[in-house]
Amino acid sequence: MTPFPLVVDNLSFRYRDRQGAAIHNISFEAKPGEVLLIAGASGCGKTTLIRCINGLIPRSYKGDMSGEVLVFGGNVKSWKLSQISQKVGTVLQDPERQILGTKVLNEAAFGLENLGMAREEIFQRVDEALNFLKITHLRNRETFSLSGGEKQKVALAGVLAMRPSILLLDEPLASLDPASAQDTLDAVRMLADQGLSVLLVEHRVEDVLRINPERVMFMSEGQVRYLGDAAGLSKVVDYREVKLPAEQIVERAKLDPPPVAIQILPGATKSASKDDALVTFQDVAFGYESEREVLHGINLTINRGDVIAVLGPNGAGKTTFVKHAIGLLKPKSGSVIVDGRDTREASVAEIASMLGYVFQSPSHMLFAPTVHDELAFGPTNMKHAKDQIELEVKEALKMVNLSEKENDPPLALSFGQQKRVSIAAILAMRSRILVMDEPTAGQDYQNYMNFMDAILQMPAFEAILFITHDVDLAAIYANRVLIVNDGRLVADGTPQETLHDFDRLKANRLVPTSLLAMNLKRFNETGRFMRAEALAHI
Repeated sequence: MTPFPLVVDNLSFRYRDRQGAAIHNISFEAKPGEVLLIAGASGCGKTTLIRCINGLIPRSYKGDMSGEVLVFGGNVKSWKLSQISQKVGTVLQDPERQILGTKVLNEAAFGLENLGMAREEIFQRVDEALNFLKITHLRNRETFSLSGGEKQKVALAGVLAMRPSILLLDEPLASLDPASAQDTLDAVRMLADQGLSVLLVEHRVEDVLRINPERVMFMSEGQVRYLGDAAGLSKVVDYREVKLPAEQIVERAKLDPPPVAIQILPGATKSASKDDALVTFQDVAFGYESEREVLHGINLTINRGDVIAVLGPNGAGKTTFVKHAIGLLKPKSGSVIVDGRDTREASVAEIASMLGYVFQSPSHMLFAPTVHDELAFGPTNMKHAKDQIELEVKEALKMVNLSEKENDPPLALSFGQQKRVSIAAILAMRSRILVMDEPTAGQDYQNYMNFMDAILQMPAFEAILFITHDVDLAAIYANRVLIVNDGRLVADGTPQETLHDFDRLKANRLVPTSLLAMNLKRFNETGRFMRAEALAHI
């Protein structure tokens, strides 16, 4: 009898620098042609499990490991990483940690070159992978100029070019626009139908359910709590932890008390004065290369009291647009005025007291030996009083549900926890405007709802702007939604005005969700967009 592609038997692991096991007593097998969805709260052990299977544990991450991981009957503990990589392909949560090549072609060919494959074979496999993922147009681009979502696709292309038998995807949708997420999932389904075993770690459960995964594993506190078909998932999970389709949340939430209404931006009392304008873009154009313009004639004003969501496809210019607001980039033509000053005349440090920026990738921000030191760094540089800094650090940690990690090294945490540390580091600075690039990437439903609720109630903030691929996040929290595509501002209005036109959404690679459809259907009754838990009590 042919052995299963993957067997995990009584697997446990504890990181050397942490108390308690990250995973314990995990046993399951993966079958050929199967998509196994792995869901669970941020920090529950999903990524640790992936690291044990692909050999990064115990080679790169040290600690106490017991149990076995068998790939086609062979124990990976005795294999070299190069041997494992030919059978097991991995796409990491943070593409920044996976991309080494300066050009897309070099990056996608990297693994094949290390295997000493013939040049013609390498080109053929790379082109097949790029074509399969519909990113042939990126073949000759430099990787540093790619958006986060484009980097995610390139990382996947490099793995597919190796033609593994087992594919491990650690939150592959985290940086992708909704249409690209659908394309990626369709590709995953096709790969599984061709015989691959796919383990897919993902918080965007509703999206994955669309491709009918054969089984779902639900993890909590390092253990498997459920392993079975998708239909049984909603019965065993906490709907606050794992985001289920809106209809299922409404049915479950009816039995619980309604969520408490929050007061949004209490420190931003609106007035009729022109001081309401905090940031103004005046006909802004920009290009990283002289012959290639990325932003074209952007005009808009961020006002006091605005909670703005920025939606749009991967590579549309969203991050470039936001980096102009915080002075990291200066316009090639036009101007950006922050608190009455042109960003060309103000330093990034001066603008930081006005705008705090959370990068898309936490690895671009985190450097300190402990979480506490990370959070204290900004307020210290801004000359806050010492006792005030301690208070700001404690409050920020509480908001992102990481109080118990205060003395941990940030880079030893899970990607989702690192993302929350990077958000907390900006919260501790108490800037007047909070700017976040993909704040919910790597976050479970409960964590991102809780910290978004907490952030919106902070009296320090006068406006909040966040880039997101999560249409529901924009619908629930924003009072103003922008759609950016091809470096242009395509739409700017209330959630109802911007998101009701499904043809426009489709044209901008956005996909209507079950929650959006429910909100539009009931808008005449509610007068605003609401989360599913609140709709359950209307």
